[in-house]
Order: sequence, then structure tokens, then C-alpha cells
Amino acid sequence: MSMDAIGIAGTALTVHRKWLDSVSDNIANVNTVRSTEDAAFQARYVTAQADASGQGVHVAGVSFGDAEGRLAHEPDHPLADEDGYVRYPDIDMAEQMGSLIMAQRGYQMNAAVVDRAKETYQAALQIGQNR
Repeated sequence: MSMDAIGIAGTALTVHRKWLDSVSDNIANVNTVRSTEDAAFQARYVTAQADASGQGVHVAGVSFGDAEGRLAHEPDHPLADEDGYVRYPDIDMAEQMGSLIMAQRGYQMNAAVVDRAKETYQAALQIGQNR
């Protein structure tokens, strides 16, 4: 099966959108507090893979961060245990911001490919009409 530039860039747009979704979810939950009896929010990491046909990419899977998280001593917090500890997710904000920028740039580049391919196809149709 043959696929055009718009279709290939469309698969990459989907992968980058899912990557952006997971990064934004991680950033939104960086301060999610749980009791020490519960698991911490687990960061989501999207794994992309080239299609076997060589006609684009897809999400091969999602892996999760550490459920242990990090303990913080906050004795006044309503979820604190008898020793005064609560559990936060172990999410590196700098790493997430770097991933956010890379995913955003990848999305922008693939959107530009779709625009250029569309313009090229329209120009080719104009050439055909002017003959």
C-alpha cells in the first residue's frame, strides 16, 4: 500500500499529539499528593515506533514512572501519615519541559509538511488545468 506525504506526516502528528498529552498530564500532576499507603501518580512516557511498512510511525506503547514517588514531610497535610509524611510523584519538571518542547516542535514540523504537501498538490492541479 502506498501512502502520500500527508498520510505519513499525519501519523507523526498523531504520535506527537499523544506525546504532548502525556507530558501535559505529567506536568499537571507534578504536585499531586497521596497518602503513603497509596501509590504516587505515575508519569506516562510514550514510545513511538516506525511502521513496519515504512509508511509512518505509531505509538508502540506507554510506560509508567515509579509508583513509589518521593516522600515529603508535611505533618499538617490532611493526607499525612502518623509520622507526618505524604507521597508525591517522582517527576522531573526540567525533563518534562524539555520533552514538551521537543514534542511541540515535532508537531509543528509535521504540520508544516502537511501544509507544504497540500500546496504542492494544489500547484500540480493548477498546472494540469492550465494545459
